Amino acid sequence: MKVDFAVILFYKFTNIANPKALAALHREKCQELGLKGRVIIAEEGINATLEGRVESIAAYKDFLKTDAANIAAGFDRITVKESDGIGRAFPKLSVKVRDEVVTLGAGRFDVEKETAPEVTAAELQKWYETDEDFVVLDLRNDYEIASGKFERTVDIGLKNFRDLPARIGDLRKELEKIPNIRGKKIVPVCTGGIRCEKATCLLKREGFENLYQLKDGIHTYIAENPGKHFKGTLFVFDNRMTTDVVPVSGKNIIGRCFFCDTATENYCSDDSVRPSRKILCCEKCFEVEGAHLREAVTF
Repeated sequence: MKVDFAVILFYKFTNIANPKALAALHREKCQELGLKGRVIIAEEGINATLEGRVESIAAYKDFLKTDAANIAAGFDRITVKESDGIGRAFPKLSVKVRDEVVTLGAGRFDVEKETAPEVTAAELQKWYETDEDFVVLDLRNDYEIASGKFERTVDIGLKNFRDLPARIGDLRKELEKIPNIRGKKIVPVCTGGIRCEKATCLLKREGFENLYQLKDGIHTYIAENPGKHFKGTLFVFDNRMTTDVVPVSGKNIIGRCFFCDTATENYCSDDSVRPSRKILCCEKCFEVEGAHLREAVTF
């Protein structure tokens, strides 16, 4: 079936001398191509998710590889993750300059030098097949993990990625519950790879050992190994809410409705608490509990 829209996800840690100028360049190009989504640029790099017509996304990817300013910033070497769009994944375009491209609040890192060694999607798949001694440390928010996760996942229940520095002690305690943890490889994972690149810098400074990181994130693993050791679906920060990345037959739905425990992958926003939270909710319970629930959307 022909798909009219595509969503791309990409990032790169690199030194950017003039983030404002680069942001203006990308804003202009996105507007020209009719793209919507988020682009964050900082002195430490770029982080972006964009949706547009397939031909416009192709033109933007060409822009990354051929524009002189992008080449100077190293953006021509970016790995771009792509999946099917819906034409309304984002309501608008947002291009911002910030202090960090992904907020951790733990100071500056030389990511290229300090981050953990990479394990590719193919290598991780082989580790599962050969029963390598490892655990997966999922550094996504708790509601992201609710709809999909790897086998062997350790989840410390992060509400926000920026909470990780304050939760180092909790992480140590959780890992210590695992038999023979000191001899196991620990593989932090996240959607596209950006959170793990920075988080492993912090974890190494905190004395954690045997750290690896999943190269290009869960998205790439699913694309290369659909229906394997990542169970469920992948949460994404746009109006799709979830994506299987590639079609999967006989998918195992692991998400459970917050209210009745029925299998579901439908997210909604629960306004009964402040700040509002994202929860999984089946269609029946959404109708019954609807007074304080609403469709989960971006922005």
